[in-house]
Amino acid sequence: MTTSSVRARPIWADAPSPALRVLKAVALTVVVAVIAFPFLVVVSTSLASEQQLVANGGYVLWPSDPSFDAYRQVLGGGAVSRAVIVSVAVTVIGTAISLGATVLAAYALSQRRLVGKRLLLGVVLLTFLISPGIIPLYLMVKQLGLLNNYAALILPTAISAFNIVIMRGFFMTIPRELLDSAMLDGAGHWTMLRRIVLPLSKAVTAVVGMFYAVGYWNSFFNALLYLNDSAKWPLQLVLRTYVLQGSPIAKEAGASADVLPPTQALQMAVVVIAIVPIACVYPFLQKHFKTGVLTGAVKG
Repeated sequence: MTTSSVRARPIWADAPSPALRVLKAVALTVVVAVIAFPFLVVVSTSLASEQQLVANGGYVLWPSDPSFDAYRQVLGGGAVSRAVIVSVAVTVIGTAISLGATVLAAYALSQRRLVGKRLLLGVVLLTFLISPGIIPLYLMVKQLGLLNNYAALILPTAISAFNIVIMRGFFMTIPRELLDSAMLDGAGHWTMLRRIVLPLSKAVTAVVGMFYAVGYWNSFFNALLYLNDSAKWPLQLVLRTYVLQGSPIAKEAGASADVLPPTQALQMAVVVIAIVPIACVYPFLQKHFKTGVLTGAVKG
């Protein structure tokens, strides 16, 4: 075999040298430290005492005498506790509605025999280019009588065209022969969707569901726009009011203790409460990202 007949391997396919491995380890360590440092400061500050916060200028890196008084105060009743309940309810109900509607729309658009399929798909794709705008959307919500109603946090953004395209692309990777065989055996579309398509699409269903859940949990603009009663505010809007605008959180949090935790610790406790629940979901769904999103996006 001549030298010219041997196919040269690309440089990125070769095993990295020891020096390159060390460099990669150092680079990854620096990136992780940069990402983790703000979270460590937020958590530590929420656990710090008044004296330590004053001594360190308002933020601490490691609490010398950690205390959970700020969390007990924030979750002991009042605006923050009520906002947590609202956010959880909106996230759970909104995700269920959005995921159900997206599955049905994506399944219908993946069917070859659907009448007007190209037109309907064009209408869905058109929403990528044309946005209704804030004022027309507000007027529509007002005409529907949804102002100051929890439904206004869900219905105006219930279906995402991007998620429909992703899920439709994944559904189209399912072998048509399998669905045709089920149809010949007498199965209807509802049976095929429930017993064949959804069991084979757990990855994309989990990822799209996570997209919706994160969107509902982090959403505050709809509440700012449609909810006039502060008692109905979700957690993110409460977080914006108390942390970014500096409102007195101790009074609104349902203060009952004789000695209240420092305001900075209360604010950071609200930040942690807003971040931790949704961050805990990511590790369980991370394995589905490649299969669910990339396959659906490429095929779509």
